Amino acid sequence: MTQVKLSPLTEEIATFYAKMLDHEYTTKEVFQKNFFKDWRKEMTKEERKLITTLSKCDFTHIHKYFVEKAEEKKNMTKEEKQVLKDEAARLMEEFGYCLLDGHREKIGNFKLEPPGLFRGRGEHPKMGRLKKRIQPEDVAINCSKDSKIPEPPAGHKWKRVQHDNTVTWLASWLENIQKRPKYIMLNPSSKLKGEKDWQKYETARRLKECVKSIRKRYMQDWKSREMKSRQRGVAIYFIDKLALRAGNEKDDESADTVGCCSLRVEHIRLHKHLDGLDHVVEFDFLGKDSIRYYNKVPVEKQVFKNLKLFIKHKDPEDDLFDRISTVNLNKALTESMSGLTAKVFRTFNASTTLQDQLNKLTSDDGTVEEKILSYNRANRAVAILCNHQRAAPKTFEKSMQLLQEKIQKKKEQIEEARKELKEAKQVDKDTPSDKSSKLVEKKQKAVQRLCDQLKKLQLQETDREENKVIALGTSKLNYLDPRITVAWCKKHQVPIEKIFNKTHREKFAWAIDMTDESFQF
Repeated sequence: MTQVKLSPLTEEIATFYAKMLDHEYTTKEVFQKNFFKDWRKEMTKEERKLITTLSKCDFTHIHKYFVEKAEEKKNMTKEEKQVLKDEAARLMEEFGYCLLDGHREKIGNFKLEPPGLFRGRGEHPKMGRLKKRIQPEDVAINCSKDSKIPEPPAGHKWKRVQHDNTVTWLASWLENIQKRPKYIMLNPSSKLKGEKDWQKYETARRLKECVKSIRKRYMQDWKSREMKSRQRGVAIYFIDKLALRAGNEKDDESADTVGCCSLRVEHIRLHKHLDGLDHVVEFDFLGKDSIRYYNKVPVEKQVFKNLKLFIKHKDPEDDLFDRISTVNLNKALTESMSGLTAKVFRTFNASTTLQDQLNKLTSDDGTVEEKILSYNRANRAVAILCNHQRAAPKTFEKSMQLLQEKIQKKKEQIEEARKELKEAKQVDKDTPSDKSSKLVEKKQKAVQRLCDQLKKLQLQETDREENKVIALGTSKLNYLDPRITVAWCKKHQVPIEKIFNKTHREKFAWAIDMTDESFQF
């Protein structure tokens, strides 16, 4: 084996790959091919002559170095960790705030993404490509004319400095993989973001007032003489009933993910009868972030007839809705209600589902733990509707095992406590006294306390198992009107901290301040 001294840039890119050696990505052919192609572009002429095949390169020594560094960081002393914490706080104070309309507001993330290897979601065709370092010359700054323009690093200048008060971003650049703009924005807890959130949920609430007429209209479209209207009517029905995303057109260099309007014939199967149900549509496709959407849904008879018509004489790779696009679908929705888009339907159905499920599942006389379980079950119904899945956490089996061991230990403690209670009762019966009756009372309380603790642990076990592969956080952060949760917490005396973490509480401070327990979506 020959050791090679690499040039600084070539070495840096090699470290990106080496750090990922124990990740599944580096086993994928597309990832390897893209990485090696981009790596060779950055090599010197001599390095390109020498390094011609990725499989002959041994990255294990570099990988070992970074594993050791990670271990060192884990084993840092409390004092060493505090130094890093203090430095992070200093940077936050210097770069983490801006003035908006005279108010000091927190910035979302003021750090640029460092260079590395692009991963993408699912089987992305560009995985493994080199994400290049962002230079000041790539970055546009947006600030007021009278503000102090931030200084670029020495020897550099900004791409441009603009003063556009119609947008909310503070800095922007174009990333080199997808050629899409990236932004530095205000923190979700800022006043501006809070106002936008409130408007979003109020738009979804307005839909409640006119959803019946919209449904009546799209049902009429199912029988239209015009194929375009029929397709639009069925697409809106799917968006309403199944909370599907609208779906945009994709280029060949994107992952093959689809939404409602971009469904292909191969993504559905029609069953006149299935599992005791009539007119069932079986969906199977990759949605946003390459998350598989698989669902078997009974639909209205006329929808089923239309789908048979839409797929007639088409090949599997042909569009199901070939006469409509996301643009004209959203145009039709806006004509029904100002501001209405497919996303508003998703927010409306998610929030409506949470409100209905909470009203149905919550028992007034339950413990706080039982109420939290009810909330999570209601939240899970929304996550299933929106197809918010996740892989089971790597630590799931271990944490469940520890929890089950705690439960077993608690059962043994209860058994022991009951024996002690029985003995105390016997003593009190044989030789009654104040002391013996107080002992019986004490032992009864101990048994009750242990039983309550066991119940709490068993509720935790149920909750964890039920949410093993369901991502509750996505809908809570993006689709559920926070006022539903705040009102529910106030009504049922559940501390808001039990439902909303710090990020939620900061983002939804407006809802916590303005909502009373009588609010209903």
